[in-house]
Amino acid sequence: MAFTVEEVKNRLQIWLNAEEAIAKGQSYSIDNQRLERANLAQVREQIKFWQRESGKATLRLVKEKLSTSYQNRGTLD
Repeated sequence: MAFTVEEVKNRLQIWLNAEEAIAKGQSYSIDNQRLERANLAQVREQIKFWQRESGKATLRLVKEKLSTSYQNRGTLD
């Protein structure tokens, strides 16, 4: 599944918030799953995943804009 830049930013922020809460000794819930210090490795894996997805989504967006720009270049004459 391809995520939009906005979707990725939102999900990444959720996992960053979870990491921060856990680092402070608190628990955090995502999608009815309670995360605690023992889940920190899982949370960090999710952060890495969403960071990679962010790069992919951004690259897709740039490619789309470049493609549109290139296609419109000939119509401006």
